[in-house]
Amino acid sequence: MEQKIHQGRNIKRFREMLGIKQEALAFDLGNEWNQKKISILEQKDVIEDGLLKQISSALRIPVEAFQNFDEEQAVNIISNTFNDQSNGYNYYPTFNVNPVEKWIEALEEIKRLNLELLKSKDEHIKALEKLLNMK
Repeated sequence: MEQKIHQGRNIKRFREMLGIKQEALAFDLGNEWNQKKISILEQKDVIEDGLLKQISSALRIPVEAFQNFDEEQAVNIISNTFNDQSNGYNYYPTFNVNPVEKWIEALEEIKRLNLELLKSKDEHIKALEKLLNMK
């Protein structure tokens, strides 16, 4: 048994995914369109090819998307593809970051930089004392 694709519902789904209001789509389709007419259009099972092409152009979605998209098949594909772990993707990643260790590492780096700064300062002082002794 072949399931019928509801083109109007597909238009509504894609329009909503794009965040476009019915009024905005009506505006893009021309003066003879309004929100109510779009609402009625989205309830139709089958939409004329010419009108599908206009809507396709306005939403920048291929006509075939409205003609072929079957939500039930899409849900089945998604659930069969992503609910098992066969794809190797870890949905519950484990982060092995210990904040205390990171804090200690940062403190060690600060100590190292301070020692370098002190060493540099001592060398600078010795150079200045040498200059003073020469005069």
